Formats: sequence, structure tokens, C-alpha cells
Amino acid sequence: QVQLVESGGGLVQAGGSLRLSCAASGSIFRINAMGWYRQAPGKQREMIATITRGGTTNYADSVKGRFTISRDNAKNTVYLQMNSLTPEDTAVYSCNGDLQYYRGSVIWTGYDYWGQGTQVTVSS
Repeated sequence: QVQLVESGGGLVQAGGSLRLSCAASGSIFRINAMGWYRQAPGKQREMIATITRGGTTNYADSVKGRFTISRDNAKNTVYLQMNSLTPEDTAVYSCNGDLQYYRGSVIWTGYDYWGQGTQVTVSS
């Protein structure tokens, strides 16, 4: 079964840092465009950062200069380094992306996979 699995969330004090990971598992050929999203209680899900397979990145204004998205294609993993965290960053963070995977000897492309989410809580 092909899936995305996040890790690295937790409780941190304001001003602290966390690094989230999102690993694709299963018969993965490669990961393509990937992104991190978050949803705070009572708010809509918002895009935080995206990265193409070639490494081109895009950030929401709210995290520019504080968060960095990166990827390790050899490990089929995407990361989100979060620095200078504030209580407003408290949310469930989820990764999303397009994956190519083996089904037998054939490579398939799947779109819009989501991980299960990881909670990030920033205390003041």
C-alpha cells in the first residue's frame, strides 16, 4: 500500500524549532511535487510550502523566512524545518503529494496523496 507518513510533531515553546518529515512508503518509484499544509482548530486548511521534484519552492507569506521545505529524493522523503515558532503556528500539519509507484512491473502515477497529519503545539 502506497502512503505518506509524517513524523516529528510535538510540543515546543515559542521561539523554538521543530523538523517534520514525510516519508513515502510502499512500492515507490519516486515522489514528485510535494507540499506541507496545516489546519488549526476552527480554521481552513492552508498551504504552507511546496516543492517540485527539481527543488523549486514556494511558501505562504506567514512562514516565509522561518520555515524551509526540502527533499531527499533518494529517501522519498520531504522535510519541513520550522524555526522561530509562535503559538499561531499551532495546528495539525499534513503532507501532500504526487507519487509514482510500481504495480507489478508497471509504474503508475497517483495524485493528491495525504498523510495522516502530525500535531504541532507551540506554547507561549
